[in-house]
Amino acid sequence: MPSSSLAPVRPPAPSPARRGAVDSDRLRTSASVVLRSVLDHGPVARSTVARLTGLSPASVTDHCARLSALGLIREAPEPRRSNGVGRPHVPVDLDDSRFVVGGIHIAVPYTTVALLDLRGRVVAERRLSHDGGTEPDRVLADAAAGLRALLTDAPSRTPLTVGVAAGGWVDRDSGTIVDHPLLDWHDVPVREVIAAHTGLPVHVDGHARALVNGERLFGAAARGSLSVLHLFVGNVVDAAFATHDEVHHGPRSQAGSIAHLPLAGGTEPCDCGRTGCLQAELSERTLCRRAREAGVIRTSNPMHVLAAAADGDTTAVRLLLHRSLMTGRAVGLLLDVLNPDTVVVTEMGAVHREDCLAALREEVGSDRAAAVVPTSFPDSVLAVAGGSVALDVVYRDPLGMSPGRLRALPPGPT
Repeated sequence: MPSSSLAPVRPPAPSPARRGAVDSDRLRTSASVVLRSVLDHGPVARSTVARLTGLSPASVTDHCARLSALGLIREAPEPRRSNGVGRPHVPVDLDDSRFVVGGIHIAVPYTTVALLDLRGRVVAERRLSHDGGTEPDRVLADAAAGLRALLTDAPSRTPLTVGVAAGGWVDRDSGTIVDHPLLDWHDVPVREVIAAHTGLPVHVDGHARALVNGERLFGAAARGSLSVLHLFVGNVVDAAFATHDEVHHGPRSQAGSIAHLPLAGGTEPCDCGRTGCLQAELSERTLCRRAREAGVIRTSNPMHVLAAAADGDTTAVRLLLHRSLMTGRAVGLLLDVLNPDTVVVTEMGAVHREDCLAALREEVGSDRAAAVVPTSFPDSVLAVAGGSVALDVVYRDPLGMSPGRLRALPPGPT
């Protein structure tokens, strides 16, 4: 056999286009790592960023220059000396004074519109009732108009992008609410409609996944966890799971649909024909109906149940404790399946009452209770959900932001 036949087969060299794509991805990833480091540690010296990220000092300097040119970071006003000797280290920090993202959260009874700065703080917020109906065109047009009004009242802020969050089946890639049974929405092209109304880049995702990203970027308990589960308990009940900074979406973003998981001890009939489905048992609509039947409230506002409990209504307290206990049962089920480091729960009782949080944790079990924490955003969770869809994009691809090309929002439809 000729010796040449034993020579190793070399794979073809990557094409120039492929090499360019790889270099571009590497550039975006490195810029993202630098901006996240500034968010987490700023004001911080460039040399410290290099140490924290493993990037070379020269690479960090180049990325800081790019991010500064985009207006995302700035040098801190006071240089700091290391041990009082040598050249001063001029730290860099987020420039949170210039840019905002728009956040839209579409709930069953109302839409929340908000502006958030680069630290995930709510700059302005407004709630828009669905009293006029929940037809998609109406709701989305009202949301865009509400966002325009907030920006008009904040003339010094420049919008980078808009995030839209909602319950139900939300396909992130197509920007579509595929199915939201409680709103009776099917295949609604949310990204396309909001972009047409605003002229801004628009990103759409499910609210549980959005809140995982909010916790990952700005939250108190989940930052640094290798795996995070978020359980959202509102009118819609759904979940999201992230490992190593990546939220699992699944094909067409269907991951996290847990509405019809059977909940042990559940007694509420579900529209699917079964009894004790997780969403039917835990939804705010069920809570309010039970509270009305018990004479606690006369409305469909779950916050009125919370207020009644705060005023000493023992029936309201019992209803809230039962709901939190059943939520803990659902958390225990999800812990058994996914075994995350941290579970973040957005459930009204557990968020606002210590006794409800204690009931939830007791049902989870003492060996795992410490891993369960309430949302980091108790007073602005829906605004943060919408804004986090946009801010996740900003922090994953900061070099993709083009504030210099942004135009003023067009006027709304007449």
